[in-house]
Amino acid sequence: MASITDLVPDPAALERIATGSTWAEGPCWIPTSRTLRWSDIPGDRILQWHADTREVDAYAEGVEFTNGRTLDLDGSVVQCSHGNRRVERDRDGVVTTVVDGWNGVRLNSPNDVVVTTDGAIWFTDPAYGITQPREGHLGEREYGDHWVFRCAPDGSDLRPVVLDADEPNGLAFDPSERVLYLASSDGERPVIRAYDVDGARVKNGRVFATLEPGEGVPDGIRVDVDGNVWSSSGRGVVVFAPDGSRLGEVPVPETVSNLCFGGDDGTTLFLTATTSVYRVATTTRDTAAR
Repeated sequence: MASITDLVPDPAALERIATGSTWAEGPCWIPTSRTLRWSDIPGDRILQWHADTREVDAYAEGVEFTNGRTLDLDGSVVQCSHGNRRVERDRDGVVTTVVDGWNGVRLNSPNDVVVTTDGAIWFTDPAYGITQPREGHLGEREYGDHWVFRCAPDGSDLRPVVLDADEPNGLAFDPSERVLYLASSDGERPVIRAYDVDGARVKNGRVFATLEPGEGVPDGIRVDVDGNVWSSSGRGVVVFAPDGSRLGEVPVPETVSNLCFGGDDGTTLFLTATTSVYRVATTTRDTAAR
């Protein structure tokens, strides 16, 4: 079993590469442009950091409060929009709807998203964007709950797949795509849950790991190629082994909202943390790296 020092040899080398966000979220490394893209949700803009110049600029503004994003199989970006209450696809700056309703009613405010190797899109749908004015527009839970959904690449065959999480937030798959990890960020019972997956069937939900007192709630999560689960926290990033045992923590001076692996070799860990974005070198990479 790896230790935290095996995975992050020099946590003190954590570097802040951008600041000035209101609440930074949804980081995604874009290999074709060598940029890191993320959301400033209350600022209603998408920002990007350029690896070549180390400069930060606005990729887009007036974006209807986007949140989490991921790469699609073709290299386009699939992202969540609180304001539009939809999952959308950004292909070279042209943004189109993937899905925005289920069973005749609108979604809540899609939060985070994963694309599996078969092209299916999995996303969480809590209510933050319809209950917090700074993150969207006030509205109603039209289907009366907050679930995890799965759909085909074109948005068809949309179905709820996880119905038992209190506040579904970040999500990620293990390397086999047979286990789904889900951050349930309810303030009273914050946990990371695990589920067995067989195609579109999800079952056997259980608590995988919990954060320690004072660490806040799990939000964004990622899984590396060895199956270790990396979770954001109020104090930094916590890493768990595939059996749920705690490997250690990378301290960060701001509350971490989300994370992703990236960089040219995929081993740089990027963190969105309140007002800033940080990076630190690791010895591993994301299972989702393509």
